[in-house]
Amino acid sequence: MFEGAFVAIVTPFQNGRIDEPALRDLIEFQIENGTHGIVPCGTTGESATLSHEEHERVVEITVDQVKKRVPVIAGTGSNNTTEAIRLTKHAKECGADAALMIAPYYNKPTQEGLYQHFKEVAETVNLPIIVYNIPGRTAVNMEPETIARLAQIPNIVGVKEATGSMKQITDIIRLCGDHFTVLSGEDYITFPLMCVGGKGVISVVSNIAPRDMADMCTHLLQGRFREAYALYYKLLPLCHAMFVETNPAPVKAALKMMGKIQSDEVRLPLVGLTEASKAKVTGALKDYGLI
Repeated sequence: MFEGAFVAIVTPFQNGRIDEPALRDLIEFQIENGTHGIVPCGTTGESATLSHEEHERVVEITVDQVKKRVPVIAGTGSNNTTEAIRLTKHAKECGADAALMIAPYYNKPTQEGLYQHFKEVAETVNLPIIVYNIPGRTAVNMEPETIARLAQIPNIVGVKEATGSMKQITDIIRLCGDHFTVLSGEDYITFPLMCVGGKGVISVVSNIAPRDMADMCTHLLQGRFREAYALYYKLLPLCHAMFVETNPAPVKAALKMMGKIQSDEVRLPLVGLTEASKAKVTGALKDYGLI
C-alpha cells in the first residue's frame, strides 16, 4: 500500500481561510496524474499553523474527496504525545489509511523518549503509522537503532527519512529489513534512496509534477532504472527550485503560476517569496514546460 510517490499536499488559503474547493481540485489533479497517495497536514500542508479544527477539517476533506481511490496518509504528529494520540484517533475515525507522525519537535527527547512517544501512540490507536525523521526541523535525529526498535511494533510500518544521509538511510534499511517501508523525505534524494531499497517518496515536487514523480517511482519499483534515471535528472531542477526558500512558499507560488490555486498565501511566521526567489521558481517552471 505504501509504495511510490505520495504528494505532501499544500493547504490552499484564501484571505486567511482554507480554500476547500481549491484543495478538492488539487486532489483531483493529483489522482488524475497518477499520484500513488495523498498526505494532508504535513509540513507542506502547514500543519504547524493550522488550528485543531482546521487540521481535522483538512483531513476530512481529503478522505472525502479521495474516496479510497488512493491511500490517504494523514499528518498527525505533535510534540505532545496526548495531542498526537487525539489527532491519530481522528484520522482513523474519518477513514484515513495511515498516519504520518513527525518526531516530537522542540522538546529534544532522548532516543528512549522518542521510542516511548511513538510506542504510546501506536498502542493506543490501531492505525498504520509512518514515523517522520527530519532533524532539521525537530532538533533531534532518530537514530537507525531507534527506528529498528519501532519497526518491531506491528502497526509502525515505515519511516519518512529526511536527513539526506545515505549512511542513515542504508543503516535503517539494513537494520529493519524489507518488511519496513523507507520513504524519502527529500525529493532530490529519491532516486538513490530507492536504488538501495527504499520504496518511494513523500514529495513536495509532486504538487506540481505528479505524473513524472509517480512514473519515476514506478520505474524504480519495477526495475526500469534507465527510464527512472532520465526522469530523475529531468525533475532535479524542480527539486532544487522548490526549496529556494522555506517550504511551502515556493511550491505555493508555483501552483499559483500554474493556475492551480488562486492565492499563494502562507501563514506567518512564513512569508511569500522574494522577487529574486520568485524569478528562480518562474525560470524552473518555464524550463520544465509547466508554464
